[in-house]
Amino acid sequence: MTDRIKALRKFFVEEKAHHALRQMPIDPYEMAESFHRENTPALERSVSRLLYMMENEKPVVFPEERIAFTRTIPVLPELYMKEEIAELKKTHWLHEQGEVCNINVDYTMLLKDGFDAKRRELKKRAAQFEEGAAEKQHYLLSQETILAAVQGLADRYAKAAAECGNSVVADVLSRIPAKAPQNLLEALQMFRIIHFVMWAGHNYHNTVGRFDQYMFPYFAEDIAKGIYTEESALELIEEFFLTFNRDSDLYTGMQQGDNGQSMVLGGLALDGTDTYNRLSELCLRASLELKLIDPKINLRVSKKTPLSTYILGSELTKQGLGFPQYSNDDVVIPGLIALGYDREDAYQYVVAACWEFIIPGKAMDIPNIEAVSFAKAVSDATMEHLEGCPDYETFFGYVKANIVAQVDAIEQKIRNLYVFPAPFLSLMIEGAEEKARDVSLGAKYNNYGLHGTGIATAADALEAIDRYIFTEKTVDPHRLIQALKANFEGEEELHTMLRFHTPKMGNNEDCVDQRAVRLLDVFADTLEGRKNERGGIFRAGTGSAMYYIWHASEVPATADGRKQEENLGANYSPSLFIRAKGPVSILQSFAKPHLERVINGGPLTLELHDTVFRNAEAVGKVAVLVKSFMDLGGHQLQLNAVNRDTLVDAQKHPENYKNLIVRVWGWSGYFVELDKCYQDHIMERMELQVD
Repeated sequence: MTDRIKALRKFFVEEKAHHALRQMPIDPYEMAESFHRENTPALERSVSRLLYMMENEKPVVFPEERIAFTRTIPVLPELYMKEEIAELKKTHWLHEQGEVCNINVDYTMLLKDGFDAKRRELKKRAAQFEEGAAEKQHYLLSQETILAAVQGLADRYAKAAAECGNSVVADVLSRIPAKAPQNLLEALQMFRIIHFVMWAGHNYHNTVGRFDQYMFPYFAEDIAKGIYTEESALELIEEFFLTFNRDSDLYTGMQQGDNGQSMVLGGLALDGTDTYNRLSELCLRASLELKLIDPKINLRVSKKTPLSTYILGSELTKQGLGFPQYSNDDVVIPGLIALGYDREDAYQYVVAACWEFIIPGKAMDIPNIEAVSFAKAVSDATMEHLEGCPDYETFFGYVKANIVAQVDAIEQKIRNLYVFPAPFLSLMIEGAEEKARDVSLGAKYNNYGLHGTGIATAADALEAIDRYIFTEKTVDPHRLIQALKANFEGEEELHTMLRFHTPKMGNNEDCVDQRAVRLLDVFADTLEGRKNERGGIFRAGTGSAMYYIWHASEVPATADGRKQEENLGANYSPSLFIRAKGPVSILQSFAKPHLERVINGGPLTLELHDTVFRNAEAVGKVAVLVKSFMDLGGHQLQLNAVNRDTLVDAQKHPENYKNLIVRVWGWSGYFVELDKCYQDHIMERMELQVD
């Protein structure tokens, strides 16, 4: 890391000196109250808010920066009063905050031409609509007005840069974003402006997508011209990465941590070649040197990925950031095609805010709309039907029926989806301009993704029930049910047998692993053929998001020996109390299901003790481990480098660990700023060693 980048990192990240230039917070409901009083339509509300942000942002330019735009308005205006939202929810399903979020736009749709050309195109297209299409004309002209406002802010930034003597920023903004970028610096500055505006419009979890693909032409041309060496280009990429961390405390997120600014590197092209390139490598090196949460790195890998890439990824894992996250093209791409995605689109897939697979610029998928609890499906069947059940197959039929019932309930719950308009973001969605139709109303793909929680708990419980109730007949069904109701009080011997002496998923024992295979197949079968109200499908996944905490509170003690107050594993992972043989056996177990059928996403999540990364040889072993899971047919993997002793001390003395970062589920956060339930869960997870 150069001295210049160290100074910028200190200014923006450590000292947060730019925060002093933020304006006084506004009343977020003042604008909403006016909208409510005047019964303003939804589109006008979205446009007015974004125009307000562009017109009232105060340009701040710092002497040493080359990439400008920093938020000074810390609070976004609300679109609706609380009572309006409550009324909306009576008849509609509002996902999260009701905003378009967690999708990946096609940044090249603005990068390739610049704003001047796009504004002319919007005016021309609006004029071409026939009489009676006033609403469509108005929509396109509203988008043109937004671009004009963004250009106005850029012009004010250019003036501020000239006044403070920053000739680099002033020069770039004299062309960008009005004209198409002609070099890497201009392209990065224009991306920063676009990304800035998306957040200012309250569109959140704005993913970066395949950065190394759409930025590579600018990079390659500048390298060829001698404008940059790879080292000077690395410095520029590192400065660009710092921009993701300037305003992130103002972004919507579960807690302070990464905000879904996911960057995808590498991956197979349509012709089967590996697209990992020199820019991909620089991005990994930049993240390795900066050691910052954002942007969150995701690596697309395949059988063609060399071990050297896995080694560099493992060096990054060593830093304790909780990434890179790996996705296996050999499983994901066929899985997406099987779900109905066009082949050329499937090859372009990216990762959403956490891990879900989405298509850039073509999808209004909501990949995290709800979740099914496998643990609850087995638990309910146990409590309601086990006693008097004649055989295991009959019992499993009840489990299957419970999964179907959960999906049916979710399908009813999420009807009448309502999403607030996102006119600026829609400029980067295929077909939106031609149809003058906001992305909030749909795109080429409008699929919903369902998570699945507690897969290991459910599989382990099924193994115990089949083994002791139906096969060996050594445990009476009534006794087991009463023990579960009593949370195993007075049944310590039974509890010990179930918890520690019964096969568990993660030890490569087929008897229990195949139960997980069957559960996930049932999940996929249950969703197959279902259509949502937007004409999309439902996608099954192996992720959990925060549901691994929420669902645990709904499930009493389970037949695997888990007590009522104990958590489920996060994402696609073993139970928290498994006595695992080692990481290899876990990989073998979790590669067995037909993962191409549950391709909404959801990584196998493992915690490695930080001493595993003690030297280069050890890091190489971790790389081999990651590659092995992919070669076995695993779909997705994320690793955490942790040390429980450190976490315990951090919980006691948070003032000493302000920069301690951990992977929570699909996002990384500062450990000391997490809610205690998430801290405790991370500390409960198993610390694995690699031999």
